[in-house]
Amino acid sequence: MSLHSISDWSFTVEKIKNIEERAISAHALSITKLMERASAAVMTGIEKKFGVPSELTIFCGIGNNAGDGYLVAALAAEKSVRVRVIEVGDLRRQNAEVSDARSIAVKAGVEFLSQKTDREITDGIIIDALIGTGLRSKMGSDYIEAIKLINASKVPVVAIDVPSGLNADTGDVTDLAVEADLTVTFVGFKRGMMTGQASSFCGEVVLDSLEIPIAAYNIESSDSEILRLGSLLGHLPTRVKTAHKYHFGHAMVVGGELGFGGAAILAAQSCIQTGAGLVSLCTRSEHIGSMLARQPEVMTRAIDSGQELEPLLDAASVLIIGPGLGKSAWSEQLLQKSVQAGHPMVVDADALNLIAEDRLPINFSELSWVITPHSGEAARLLGTSARVVEEDRFSAVRALQEKYTATVILKGPGTLIVGDAVTGPRICPYGSPAMATAGMGDLLTGIVGSLIAQGMPLQVAAELGCCIHSKAADLAVHRYGKLGLTATDILSFIGSILNSDPTIVDESIEISRGIRS
Repeated sequence: MSLHSISDWSFTVEKIKNIEERAISAHALSITKLMERASAAVMTGIEKKFGVPSELTIFCGIGNNAGDGYLVAALAAEKSVRVRVIEVGDLRRQNAEVSDARSIAVKAGVEFLSQKTDREITDGIIIDALIGTGLRSKMGSDYIEAIKLINASKVPVVAIDVPSGLNADTGDVTDLAVEADLTVTFVGFKRGMMTGQASSFCGEVVLDSLEIPIAAYNIESSDSEILRLGSLLGHLPTRVKTAHKYHFGHAMVVGGELGFGGAAILAAQSCIQTGAGLVSLCTRSEHIGSMLARQPEVMTRAIDSGQELEPLLDAASVLIIGPGLGKSAWSEQLLQKSVQAGHPMVVDADALNLIAEDRLPINFSELSWVITPHSGEAARLLGTSARVVEEDRFSAVRALQEKYTATVILKGPGTLIVGDAVTGPRICPYGSPAMATAGMGDLLTGIVGSLIAQGMPLQVAAELGCCIHSKAADLAVHRYGKLGLTATDILSFIGSILNSDPTIVDESIEISRGIRS
């Protein structure tokens, strides 16, 4: 693998260790040298975000994460910062490098406190050097109590490498995890930091390569790629001067059972605003007027049965089915006819639920389709629970791809995309909790369907569609704020994303991630 930038990739903990081991064996580095660089990176990160601290309280465990913490304590003490270290765990289990780091902190005059000290932390900054990537199983009660003390404080919290308690491979939190305001991570992004619950615990993330040579990465296959909107925008079709609407496909939205017309309407609106040449909506007659009022450019057809839909399907380049579809006999008929048409499809919402219930026979291997489940829909498709899906989103998205031979978009914080059985997951780094509102998923299906209509391969359309969708939401949040954001608010920002300068977009990602390689 050739890495253009370490900020483009994320890794499992095992692969990060492999990179470090190669750096140590082939590039004249040592664990101690890496600890020294890590501690310097933490101090730099703290000073950039918070200024020079007046006081640090550092929680140290017994692994290499603690070694980083001890050396941060020593560096701070040299700058006349008051430092207190609270130690957790059996110090006799520390390895030689960590023990040496502790000795350096002792010589620097750092104050050491027992974990049993009954002290509320109200000043300065807390540093979490308890576990990092070393989480292997459930934590002991002493670690849980330490994390409770950290989270109960009213001061900024900085995590070293990974917030303790967060599974760096999956993003899951089994017991409890440190709620950090800043995480300074090393060598490469850990994939578990990029999805699921991680966003609630990591805060701002700063990456430092510890000056590990790029050669130490080059033979290491990354586990997953972090998507860049700017790079993906290059896949948009060129619009020559002689172009006309038929050059950019016909996307057909199928859905909108009685009471659910808004979902299908939103999908159609996002579809046409993403650039499809023609967009049509096949829905209940009751929704025709609303669609014309909202977006008269969308061709609307009243459909009362699958038989009425069937002759219309030939005109479509791609079918978008599921938004507002419902689970009635009407819904089943429309899904059955859509599947039989043989067109590329984007399938969401109740169409996925009908499939999960095995309501109609489908040969998945014959389909060319993108499915876009959230964790609840994914759980139904896999015959498990949403909790199991969220425990390991990487395994879940892979299982969905294998079972349904589809390009899969597993929605949620750090949306994951998998398009085949070989390529690693792609991670969408955009979006925010402001998107947790009705209709957002309907927009996504329309955006992805529009890109497929314009000729993009399914996986590229899925990747770009997710990035457009989430980045447009970020722009809307900047304009309107986080509370009360609606799916309709996002529509007007799709065009600004499509027409943005790819170079500037990529630069903004670097700034937001705090990359320092």
